[in-house]
Amino acid sequence: MEHETQVTRAWVLHPDITGADDRREASSALEEAIALAAALPNLEVVGSTTVRLAKAQPGTLFGTGKIEELRAMFEANEVELVLIDGPVSPVQQRNLEKAWKVKILDRTGLILEIFSDRARTREGVLQVEMAALSYQRTRLVRAWTHLERQRGGLGFVGGPGETQIEADRRAIDDQLVRLRRQLAKVVKTRELHRKARAKVPFPIVALVGYTNAGKSTLFNYVTGAEVMAKDMLFATLDPTMRSVELPDGPEVILSDTVGFISDLPTQLVASFRATLEEVLAADLVLHVRDIAHAETEHQAEDVHTILESLGMDEKTPQIEVWNKIDLLEPERREAVLAKADRADDVLAVSAVTGDGLQALFQAIAANLEAEKSRETLNLSFSEGKQRAWLFKEGVVEQEDQTDEGFAISVHWTLRQARKFQSL
Repeated sequence: MEHETQVTRAWVLHPDITGADDRREASSALEEAIALAAALPNLEVVGSTTVRLAKAQPGTLFGTGKIEELRAMFEANEVELVLIDGPVSPVQQRNLEKAWKVKILDRTGLILEIFSDRARTREGVLQVEMAALSYQRTRLVRAWTHLERQRGGLGFVGGPGETQIEADRRAIDDQLVRLRRQLAKVVKTRELHRKARAKVPFPIVALVGYTNAGKSTLFNYVTGAEVMAKDMLFATLDPTMRSVELPDGPEVILSDTVGFISDLPTQLVASFRATLEEVLAADLVLHVRDIAHAETEHQAEDVHTILESLGMDEKTPQIEVWNKIDLLEPERREAVLAKADRADDVLAVSAVTGDGLQALFQAIAANLEAEKSRETLNLSFSEGKQRAWLFKEGVVEQEDQTDEGFAISVHWTLRQARKFQSL
């Protein structure tokens, strides 16, 4: 993807389809779309509009009158790029680009652009490339003239008259196969890193939440690390990990992850599974919410949906962190604090002022020192390493020798049981 240095003049459109089942509140959806656009460098949003539609037109998305009215507006404002906050089919894209003589990006395309701009690690870069290619593969019906021509083949270039579209599609498929191989290698390396970390007896605490909920700010406050934390969607893409000693609590590994977003392109959900694997391995999940945001309930639902689709273990304990209480009006703030007090596993904090963080640390410690259970394990004589580990962890209450080995009674936490399983 080319990054031009000159600034591109862009206009954001949010199609508000009145008949849609999953219809989001139009003004906040438009706001989020503008924030997404602002996350791209060299892009100047010169205007934005919500377009109400009874239903989407299959060929052009909007009706002819609307298209004409928008064309005049784009021309008057010298718009070069129109961002449509929603799915746009390849045919609709081609027709609108012809009618308006501008480049069009839909929501998926825009998020892919941001991700490709933000990805830093080898894995992040590969995953974004793969997602972008599978997205482009569906867009090969563009009005590119060379795609309409048939060309003769010499057997090895494809049959006589393989269309350029098929050739392009094959080139993309080959590239995807190559990327998958590279990614498999990278993921293997990460697996090794993760196994090495599993040997570290520290519990992993993962921060998850909607994009821009303040995860990185909280992470920075607690760890003193300088992770990129900006008031911007998708400021962090690659998972960052730091070990932190909690005041009066255990040492933990804190992991900051990519922010979630509603209608995350399916290509990306699949490819970012690896980035979010840290969450699946976590002993405790902190769900950070921007409690001052008008759509905070919707955002929380989106986060739960994505965690479910990742296959998050329901047994993994979660704490809801209601962040940004410093932005609330005094009355609303009182109400939020009272509500958080009444709920189990909900804490209201401000990652900027540090309000409520002491209570959060105590809750994390209490959760990790969770209830213990008693069990009797039968180990063979050859399992000396496992036996030594149990003694080192200080969980053994009694040990009896049997004909086959040892019967050991242990009193341990779920985390220690899991660790033992992975030895």
